[in-house]
Amino acid sequence: MGIKGLNALISEHSPKAIKSGEMKSHFGRKVAIDASMCLYQFLIAVRQQDGSQLTNEDGETTSHLMGFFYRTIRMVNLGIKPCYVFDGKPPVLKGGELEKRLKRREEAEAKAVLLKETGTVEEIQKFERRTVKVTKQQNEDAKKLLGLMGIPYVEAPCEAESQCAELAKAGKVYAAASEDMDTLCYDPPHLLRNMTIAESRKLPIKEYDLKTVLEGLEMDRTTFVDLCILLG
Repeated sequence: MGIKGLNALISEHSPKAIKSGEMKSHFGRKVAIDASMCLYQFLIAVRQQDGSQLTNEDGETTSHLMGFFYRTIRMVNLGIKPCYVFDGKPPVLKGGELEKRLKRREEAEAKAVLLKETGTVEEIQKFERRTVKVTKQQNEDAKKLLGLMGIPYVEAPCEAESQCAELAKAGKVYAAASEDMDTLCYDPPHLLRNMTIAESRKLPIKEYDLKTVLEGLEMDRTTFVDLCILLG
């Protein structure tokens, strides 16, 4: 769900905890990647020139498959060993947040319908992207593709980012890779951001070292989690 202002707070009070570099600097490392976050990113970002999602001859969406295929090939070519982690059952405490997301998506869908008559192409695309929802079938499609590519994946018992962090804590992988800053609350030694961002955006890979984060903020992990709750 993210934590408001956490990145800015760490950047200000514990700048040494963040390193920026190229993806190739992680050569030889195993990385647990939040696949559920990737699915959402790819469905939004991988588009045709007119802004619509990629589809096959039967009209089925394939944007997520193209995204997974090319990002994974890129990482493997750079010597990185990815392991994707898919969401399991959402936690009970997240029920309220899921209801809010559903309401926002329904409002965006209604706005997109109205804009089709009066809005510009850019406005329509903006609201259509807010309506994106990852389906169960798209999850299964991604898993099948990864299996055919020989890339390992894990189905988390609950949230994908918490399982990524657990794999990193256990030493199974070097780092957890997710755009959600709340991954740090699950105690991974390292968090990587921008691992699956489009290469054309030329964003550096940001690595967060949790031990250094806590030292810079002068907190233990329990206090850090309390801080994140207060931030929202």
